[in-house]
Amino acid sequence: MENLDNTDLQILKHLQENSNINTKDLASKLFLTVTPVYERIKRLERDGYITKYVALLDKKKMNRGMTVFCNVRLKEHAKNVGSNFVKDIVALPEIIECYNIAGDYDFMLKILVADMPSYQDFVMNKLSTIENIGNTNSIFVMGEIKHSTALEF
Repeated sequence: MENLDNTDLQILKHLQENSNINTKDLASKLFLTVTPVYERIKRLERDGYITKYVALLDKKKMNRGMTVFCNVRLKEHAKNVGSNFVKDIVALPEIIECYNIAGDYDFMLKILVADMPSYQDFVMNKLSTIENIGNTNSIFVMGEIKHSTALEF
């Protein structure tokens, strides 16, 4: 972050709030002209500070209102076994995040489904078919207190 000045940080802040903002409106908010703002955005993209632009969808409207965190412990930890597990997990659309973690479990999955019967179907017909899973522990979200995609700086 040492290569970023206050204007760069302000651009990143505004883009995190609304990545759909056009360069003219962003320049106006920063009291700058369009060209330097455009060039700064392109540099931030080129330097990897901005990795992509996305639309955030309403989970409930998309029939994915139930969030489950599922911890997974593998039976064995050989390199090819772990790679196969990751390949299988990435292919499941219900899993929106997967983390390799330290502690009692090997992976933490964030799963979005419609409801409890949908989760049961997911576990029985998809998750349980993945080889080398030794143990799972599901944690059901009752309420979302804070959810942000923005990095604060």
